[in-house]
Amino acid sequence: MSPRSASATSPLVIEEKNACIAVGKRAPMDVRMYGKKLPGGNKPLVVHFHGGAFVKGDLDSGSTVARMLADAGAVVVSLAYPLAPKNPFPDGVEAGYDVLEWAYKNRVKLAGQGARVFLAGEEAGGNIAAAVAVMSRDRGHPPLAGQILLSPMLDPCVGTPSLRNAMADATSCKWSEGWQQYLRCPMDAEHPYAVPGGSRRLANIAPTLVLSGPDDPLRDEAKAYAERLRGAGIDVTYNVLSTAQNWPEALTEPVVGECACGVAVKQQFREFFAVTGQPVEPAEPDGPAPARAAPFPGTARDKGKAGSRDRPDDGRPGSS
Repeated sequence: MSPRSASATSPLVIEEKNACIAVGKRAPMDVRMYGKKLPGGNKPLVVHFHGGAFVKGDLDSGSTVARMLADAGAVVVSLAYPLAPKNPFPDGVEAGYDVLEWAYKNRVKLAGQGARVFLAGEEAGGNIAAAVAVMSRDRGHPPLAGQILLSPMLDPCVGTPSLRNAMADATSCKWSEGWQQYLRCPMDAEHPYAVPGGSRRLANIAPTLVLSGPDDPLRDEAKAYAERLRGAGIDVTYNVLSTAQNWPEALTEPVVGECACGVAVKQQFREFFAVTGQPVEPAEPDGPAPARAAPFPGTARDKGKAGSRDRPDDGRPGSS
């Protein structure tokens, strides 16, 4: 683990360390740690995923949100998850789940005794975070205290009014192109770990904070997911922040000093950490838990397995 110099762009001095962690049989993955535990106390522990439409982004582009989470009082593990098209679905989600398990196992060392574990992500990272939350529910571990989604990328149809208005006469759409490179085939769009926004069963998901901006192209899909979670009985806070201009692009850009939305975003984080109590113990899924070796029925590496009817969540919109 190599220490980094204190950030010159963060209003608080937040300790940062780069590390390479090995989880299971997976090749070691790069992470960046922000913050440290309090002597004799604990902090929220957040596993964070950067944006980049599934095909780009790294620990540096994710640093703006990661630092805001740390400034709000959390210890953050930000992951450089594998990117498409070289690593399409489900590689990023599986990597995220493995790091979540690692973070949970090491939560006392990282954030203190009794530390609660959260997921967070912006744009495509919001999709990964939401998918890992569904996956942890289905697999029965680890218990999550909450998830934080900023301008989450949740709708592969890319046809919402907010996105159409934002794109205007543009001849290309990076989110559409990102989805095309992330999903291996049309059937992947029906899988809840690829498209948690279309998940049929959302019961027992951890409490959720969803944030977007007034000019956010992804605003409508963020709102739709928040409403579906609320309809499933999940404790959800959804806010459109007036200072959140040019989201989600602004979330991946380096800033000097305090970003325009920083004060409002960090206040949302602090309030969410304060009101979120004990972790939600994942309920038993409606059917056999997906096997780790072949969790994606109907794919090449699961040829001959049962179809979506055997999944805990078959991925199609419907009742919760």
